[in-house]
Amino acid sequence: MPQEPAAPQVSDHGGGVHSIKVPIPDNPLGHTLVHLVDTDRGPVLIDTGWDDPASWNTLTAGLRALGTDVSAVHGVVITHHHPDHHGLSGQVREASGAWIAMHAADAAVVRRTREAQPGVWLDYLCAKLTAVGAPDEHIAPLRQARASGRARTLPGLRAALPDREIVPGDLLPLAGRRLRAIWTPGHTPGHVCLHLEEAHPSQLPGHGRLFSGDHLLPGITPHIGLYEDPDDGESTDPLGDYLDSLERVGRLGVAEVLPAHQHAFAEPGVRVRELLAHHEERLAGLLSLLSAPLTPWELAERMEWNRPWGQIPDGSRTIAVSEAEAHVRRLEKLGRVVRVGGSPARYHAV
Repeated sequence: MPQEPAAPQVSDHGGGVHSIKVPIPDNPLGHTLVHLVDTDRGPVLIDTGWDDPASWNTLTAGLRALGTDVSAVHGVVITHHHPDHHGLSGQVREASGAWIAMHAADAAVVRRTREAQPGVWLDYLCAKLTAVGAPDEHIAPLRQARASGRARTLPGLRAALPDREIVPGDLLPLAGRRLRAIWTPGHTPGHVCLHLEEAHPSQLPGHGRLFSGDHLLPGITPHIGLYEDPDDGESTDPLGDYLDSLERVGRLGVAEVLPAHQHAFAEPGVRVRELLAHHEERLAGLLSLLSAPLTPWELAERMEWNRPWGQIPDGSRTIAVSEAEAHVRRLEKLGRVVRVGGSPARYHAV
């Protein structure tokens, strides 16, 4: 059995808000910041961390270090369905009877993942990677995983179904607190930020604080890929959704952002402008690359990442090509590129 962490990493953000660094196994992000909000009916968690014994031990030890216990948790608010945010929600509910709230769009992803037959996701992924021009050597391990039944071990297959819906614009049921849901699609279709509409405990100028999940991070550009639904052929535009959501969050004028990774930060308007500029520059760069027709895979090979393409592991390459697709989809929606050819698809600037 994993040993309990000796010194839980907890932080006091003032005004009845704390955070716990819950580790993400084998991930360069390192940890998820699980936030605890004191309410008149007991503590409420914003996100819970990865479904892993060491992560669970860190979360529960952190709660005890803050003078409470997992059994006292009254509710769980999930910013989005990814396993480093929603993974431990079911265990928290089992230990406490807490409700779990999530936006309907992400709750649908959780439900679809749980109900899918083993292998459906890998079948879809193999077909999708073929359609974007991925080489056979990249797809072969996924086919092998499908044949061996390893699809049953993918994260998210046992994620908890939420029992409450987060309605954009509504105040969440936190006794004695004002926490309003802001729908911020882009990173996932149902991502939400949570606006704590209360004076900042240190009197920083601005309108309260924002729990931003992965939407707004101080030093990381969140992944924006295509929304994946094997049964839905709708042509989505996640990057367009994300850019619109960024501007909406920027207009809130909050005093401080409490993200799910890295650290809290002030002056979020500056960060919003940086991210908008980053994506504008990236779109312009992709138009230059698409002066000749390229598949999304060929485009991803030529894009700038945090390391050379040859050093990027296969799983991260799959994520990278999804991000390339999202940017191409945005350019296609803007009428700046057209699709040419059959399968694999190629795109060309106009």
